[in-house]
Amino acid sequence: MGPRTARLLAAFALLVLVARSSGAAASTARRRETLLEDDRAEPEGPGRKHCPPTDAEPPPPGRVDSSKQLADLRRLMKRHNHELGLPLDAYIITSNDEHQSEYLSAWDRRREYVSGFSGSNGVAVVTATRAALWTDGRYLLQADDQLDCHWTLMEHESMADWLRLELPENASVGVDPRLISQHAWDTLSRQLGAVGINLKEVSKNLVDIIWTSERPKFDSFKAFVHNESFSGMAWTRKVELVREVLRSLDANAMVVTSLEEVAWLFNIRGYDIEYMPVVRAYAILSMKEIYLFINESKLPYHVKRHLRTNNCFNELCVRLRTYENILKDIRTFCQQWTKVLLPAPCVYDQGVSRAVYTAVHPPKKRFLHISPILLLKAKKNNVESYGMRAAHIRDAVAFCDFMAYFEKKLEEGVIWTEMKAAKEIDRFRGEQRHSKGPSFTTIAGYGPNGALPHYVPTEATNLVIGNKSTFVLDSGGQYLDGTTDVTRTLHFGTPTDFQKEVYTRVLMGSIQLAALVFPVNVKMTDVDVLARGPLWEAGLDYDHGTGHGIGSFLGVHESPINILYDGGNFTFHKGYFFSDEPGYYEEGQFGVRLENILEVEERPTKHNRGEIFYGFRPVTLIPYEPKLMNTALLSKDQRDWLNYYNSQIRLKVGAELKRQRRMRGFHWMMSKTGYIPNHCSSARKIFDFNYSYLLLSILVYFGHV
Repeated sequence: MGPRTARLLAAFALLVLVARSSGAAASTARRRETLLEDDRAEPEGPGRKHCPPTDAEPPPPGRVDSSKQLADLRRLMKRHNHELGLPLDAYIITSNDEHQSEYLSAWDRRREYVSGFSGSNGVAVVTATRAALWTDGRYLLQADDQLDCHWTLMEHESMADWLRLELPENASVGVDPRLISQHAWDTLSRQLGAVGINLKEVSKNLVDIIWTSERPKFDSFKAFVHNESFSGMAWTRKVELVREVLRSLDANAMVVTSLEEVAWLFNIRGYDIEYMPVVRAYAILSMKEIYLFINESKLPYHVKRHLRTNNCFNELCVRLRTYENILKDIRTFCQQWTKVLLPAPCVYDQGVSRAVYTAVHPPKKRFLHISPILLLKAKKNNVESYGMRAAHIRDAVAFCDFMAYFEKKLEEGVIWTEMKAAKEIDRFRGEQRHSKGPSFTTIAGYGPNGALPHYVPTEATNLVIGNKSTFVLDSGGQYLDGTTDVTRTLHFGTPTDFQKEVYTRVLMGSIQLAALVFPVNVKMTDVDVLARGPLWEAGLDYDHGTGHGIGSFLGVHESPINILYDGGNFTFHKGYFFSDEPGYYEEGQFGVRLENILEVEERPTKHNRGEIFYGFRPVTLIPYEPKLMNTALLSKDQRDWLNYYNSQIRLKVGAELKRQRRMRGFHWMMSKTGYIPNHCSSARKIFDFNYSYLLLSILVYFGHV
């Protein structure tokens, strides 16, 4: 799905937001003196829109008044309370829950409550007189609209440098240790300690104290079993695989903190977080015991039976513990362990929290390492791979049927808004077999809103979809057999030459990446340039990653896959699924993004010399928009790839559309997947391919294929 995920670790971790500072100076006094001599007239971030507001320029309609929240928080920061670790000179509010999840339950949206900013990524800092928010490039415009004028929106200055300049020596900065990763804590603590500022753990969250009215409750939905017909492997076998890795690392136990990892390990799912089919829980896995820390009311009898929680006393039985006991039990259990694996950060996963990390004592028992579950989960087995392909075909059926309905109503004069389009495509997906709702908030941006890579329509920003600009639709679904994420850019009028050029160059980049065949040791970072090359050639680019991993009925962003030219050292493996999503955004005008999910598979080569090569199979099978293509820019190989891709849509999606009797969607699909002549080939080759394509189309149309 959009660039929200295929980005640097900054997109999902507090670490990068606080780690831009330079190294500590030789002495505290010298560093502080240097910083204070800097020109403070230098802008800290982008100029705030309509601050202060005037009659001529009133505040944006989506702006939130945060004055009460800030006043309540500052009063609490001043109190002297040994239990809370107060008074505080500054307080940090992260975008995390206790598991460092990408998406949050409504209960955990503390930063949004204090600031009014609803984006998924950002960190707020409140002092006695100032309030500042850091976020990444996807959200700067949204934050500027939503934050009132009490807030400074930061873009370049690091959090550590800002705090050094704002606070006196020996100042205290508080943060909830459950809601910050250990890696981010280490970074910020080191930077602040270099100038005599103390980072303190405040275990009783201050926002929880002031957020007393209208706070959402946790959902009471029950967990359910994710059957082996979808998962492809018994949970007991998964436990054995993890234990094998722990033995190889000479570790006695590991603490599982990620909700996705808990769900994958035990083959259970839930509804505790919107868009994420997970249940709120921790797990501890040792060589002889398995503990699940969860609200037991979430587990109906059939789930307990699945987990072997009753009358079972071997090493493959789950012992239930109260969710709130996790820190206490870690302190107790670790007395019998010598080495405990604690998850290290990896791409989108921030790793273990400060609170869980310090609960393992003494420190010599702590072993920070990439979670073996994370790496096992990323490699889809045969059942999961088959399910992902099947889910994407049904997802394509929903998309084609929706677009046929959309365009028909548009021709009839029906007014479509961004919010209406987002709601309707979710409804069409909900009609498909195994559907469990959307996999993220649908991004539906027309014209200037499409130029915001992570835009989500609201009542305040909702535009009518017209025929003068592009419409970017980025959406996905959760199905029992897979997770989907697709972006298509559409135009309902006559596109400009520049819009067509941009669209075609984005398409060329997407095809170049998808068509790659390569040795197994090629790094993910190395392939990013293939998608950017056609844009770079014209002096254009996009400010986000090219791809992210995707789960199987789990998170729409999955580590360790991150297609970005400075995004790490991981390589591809058979069974990985990831997005291929280049784009271009003309600020204030229009946007273009095209996104397919690709599957990594072994690929035979002409000269087989014993070395394994990989290639990519597109599992997203949804038509592109012909009217936005300047086919003269496409190479012969790109045309061949596109014609083959269209033939696969007709063959596979066409058959399912007809099986479901969705003929409206079938005809729309056929109209968008016509043959593209290859003028660089001989006339005979054109005729042969065109004839074959025509024959396939006839067979599909009449149901013989």
